[in-house]
Amino acid sequence: MTISTSTTREVADQRQKSMTSERLRKLLASPSENPSVSIVIPVNAQGDLEKVWDVLGDISTYSGDLLLEVVLLINNYDEAAPPDIDSYEYAGINVAMKPSVRKAGEAIGFTARLVGSTFAHSEDIVSFDADCRISNPTALLDWYAEQFQSGASLAYTHVKYNEIRASSAVLAQIAIHHLSRWVKRSILRIPTARGSNYGFRRLTVQRLYEQGMLADEMNVGPAIRSTHGKIAYSGRHELCVLTSARMFEGGWSKLARYLNYRLRYNLRVIKVRTDAAHHTGRERDPVRKFIDGRPMR
Repeated sequence: MTISTSTTREVADQRQKSMTSERLRKLLASPSENPSVSIVIPVNAQGDLEKVWDVLGDISTYSGDLLLEVVLLINNYDEAAPPDIDSYEYAGINVAMKPSVRKAGEAIGFTARLVGSTFAHSEDIVSFDADCRISNPTALLDWYAEQFQSGASLAYTHVKYNEIRASSAVLAQIAIHHLSRWVKRSILRIPTARGSNYGFRRLTVQRLYEQGMLADEMNVGPAIRSTHGKIAYSGRHELCVLTSARMFEGGWSKLARYLNYRLRYNLRVIKVRTDAAHHTGRERDPVRKFIDGRPMR
């Protein structure tokens, strides 16, 4: 009898998930313990319920001394709860459920991250995206804990991309992303924390949010800097996080339109003010749908 490639892959994926689950059960803090750091990951129920197991697998290999908590904020689903939530809870993960976390003028990823942090049991929050990969979780999480202990209100490290489409326009878009972030961080001195990889003191960010200063990850660094909060950054290779480039589309005309949009968006959003959500233009952001883990165009 011939076993299909897809069946073989499914068996391998299930085995890997089981191994990850068992490692997490041994690693994560119990409900009665106080974690050193809470890891918050928003999970779009339309496309990331399975994908998030990859980054959970990375986290499960942590071998340092920190007591960790993982919070998954499951969102973007109908009233009926998504399937297989029990598999997260079995692994010792703190699962929070919100059918929709959308708020007018706010970037959905930022809002989901902030909501997820309210379920955490530590004031020190490290956040990743569901499509991230972490090459050295021990070095990275220990570095975050050290920054919090030294008084940082915000910390972040370098982000690169994986799952890159074989397209010259996509490669150009990624290069422009890296260049623009370097210019903002190194020349303009604008902290460039992004949702796929940064840590923050929960109370600090919550206060800024309540003052209306936050509506996007792009606001977080400038807002904390405006209050003279300590900010830490590292570009060390072992601390780098990979985020998926699956959202990037090919085509030079699309790239030109995207760059025009991003430039105008940066100019509107980076400025520190107490009505940040009124300047993002995100009131009509569509609800993103996925097919086989990839966003519909």
